[in-house]
Amino acid sequence: MTAPLAPVPESIFRRRLRKFRRIKRGYWSFLLIAGAYVCSFALPYVMNSTAFLVKYDGDYYVPALTFYPAATFGQEAFGETDYRALKEQFDAAGDDNWVLLPPYPYGPNESLLDLAGVPPHPPSREHLFGTDDRGRDVFVRLAYGFNISLTFALMVMLIGYGIGICVGAMLGYISGKLDLFGQRVIEVWSSLPFLYTIIIVSSIVVPVYIPGRIQVLQPSFWLLIIILSAFDWMGMTYYVRGEFYREKAKDYVGAAIVTGVSDPAIMFRHILPNALTPVVSFAPFTIVANISALVALDFLGFGLPAPTPSWGELIGQGMENLTKWWLVFFPLGVLFSTLLLVVLIGEAVREAFDPKEYSRLR
Repeated sequence: MTAPLAPVPESIFRRRLRKFRRIKRGYWSFLLIAGAYVCSFALPYVMNSTAFLVKYDGDYYVPALTFYPAATFGQEAFGETDYRALKEQFDAAGDDNWVLLPPYPYGPNESLLDLAGVPPHPPSREHLFGTDDRGRDVFVRLAYGFNISLTFALMVMLIGYGIGICVGAMLGYISGKLDLFGQRVIEVWSSLPFLYTIIIVSSIVVPVYIPGRIQVLQPSFWLLIIILSAFDWMGMTYYVRGEFYREKAKDYVGAAIVTGVSDPAIMFRHILPNALTPVVSFAPFTIVANISALVALDFLGFGLPAPTPSWGELIGQGMENLTKWWLVFFPLGVLFSTLLLVVLIGEAVREAFDPKEYSRLR
């Protein structure tokens, strides 16, 4: 009679993942944020003033892929076609022409100057969150701003963590004079005032002379990512350095050295997988810090260039129009909800990666 097979041992990653899924507040927050972020890439097909398809005089046009001037469809106007007005015109005519618009037919940078009254307009059935002081739909700008803010935070985190992990790994594994010199450089760099330095650098206007005109370089999405990444890597360096100091003294590292494994392979194939606990645990809180930094810069006017959809710019409008409650409540509510969900994810990840099962304060 054969002996029963021993159960396959569960990896530490699977145990941590199972523990994370048991923490419902963090797990459901992750699903909600991840789902909303993935869906936000489809916003140009859900919230936009450009039509998907137009049938006019027996011919089909695809404005989502090709630009058509207003004269193409018989509109007496210059520039881009007003597809909402075109749809109303075709519906009123009752002929075979038609326009297929997105479900929410308003663009993020479109000023709705045909609305009655003076902007900002209060919430209505057509504009769920009202409009801002330039007549742009607040709901659309908040939705696009969510994608921009989260993408910005993730890119800064990935670049900053990549630099921090590499620097911390070298300082912790090689140590010696390199560690001593590297720590002094980090101390000097980290002593620079973070926010003031970013404001000064992002406010620099560099004129680029082109024959016939002058092009002005303004702070862009990628420029701000580079600036924030230059300061974002230092905090993670300390944690990774400490983990490498601890791990390199263990037996498996000595065995790898004896068998002739190269130093880069030991650092990034053997030690790094065992030193990722602080990286994963602090990642959600880094996202919160990066979103807050972008909102602060946009609020102060040193962030993304206009008319990029921005939470900070909308919050600034709310501060200037305190009587327009929708410009205060909705931007702050969306920002608070997003940061709260990310913090719940971070707290759940920290608890899942905690080696002590009952280490939480009660």
